[in-house]
Amino acid sequence: MSTDAPTVPRRDSVQPLRYLWRVPLLLLHIVLAIMLAAFVMSWNRNRVMKDGREPFAHRLIRWWSTALMRIFGLRSVRMGQPLADPVLFVANHTSWIDIVLLHSQRAVCFVAKAEIARWPLVGWLAASGGTIFHRRGSNHSLAAVMQVMVERLRDGRSVAVFPEGGTGHDGVLKVFHARIFQAALDAEVQLQPVALRFARDGKRVTDAGFRENESFMGNFLRLLGSAPMDAEVHFLQPVPASPDARRKMAELSRERIAAALEDHPA
Repeated sequence: MSTDAPTVPRRDSVQPLRYLWRVPLLLLHIVLAIMLAAFVMSWNRNRVMKDGREPFAHRLIRWWSTALMRIFGLRSVRMGQPLADPVLFVANHTSWIDIVLLHSQRAVCFVAKAEIARWPLVGWLAASGGTIFHRRGSNHSLAAVMQVMVERLRDGRSVAVFPEGGTGHDGVLKVFHARIFQAALDAEVQLQPVALRFARDGKRVTDAGFRENESFMGNFLRLLGSAPMDAEVHFLQPVPASPDARRKMAELSRERIAAALEDHPA
């Protein structure tokens, strides 16, 4: 029997009040993001971690992401410890907020769909943060993305990917595509699975991400007005390299993430 937390009640009388103060804060936070991208990230984007110490630009990304989540009523909670850069992080993917959530704990280069690069403002901000854009369904694009991933990892930057190849809905964890795991092998870096989990009172909330057939704007507005919840980032045991078995690496990563997503009695 599932122990997932029920969704937020259909009638939430406090929701309009949340919009009253969250929307102005969000607009101010977006202005701050533009300033940071223009005056800090533009000249500091290629800095890398040295001896386990984060560069200033990475700390700013984490601070801004944590603050954005608080505006949405999300409290970022870290479980476990992330490995020091460079690492290939692989995570489950249910919503656009997953990127912000992982950024609240570690400033990484994400692999994202190419359409985002054309979005007004968002595309520019994503590029300023080192996002690697991929055209879905294009083997040529994937080969180019893999090359850039390996270059970033060899240069000392961590890269984060969503191996499901897209967002699920209602908390469903889809099959992991194995080819993307080759980047960790080629760059000779460690692979660390990351479980992104939303919860209230310790019980998983499965519809914090996209519901079936829900649009980006629909999810954005729903989260902006939703009741507070915890957004957990579980840094899990690294997956050992298997040069002849990328599929094994993918399956083991998925297995560990699936276990972390489940509710466990205290």
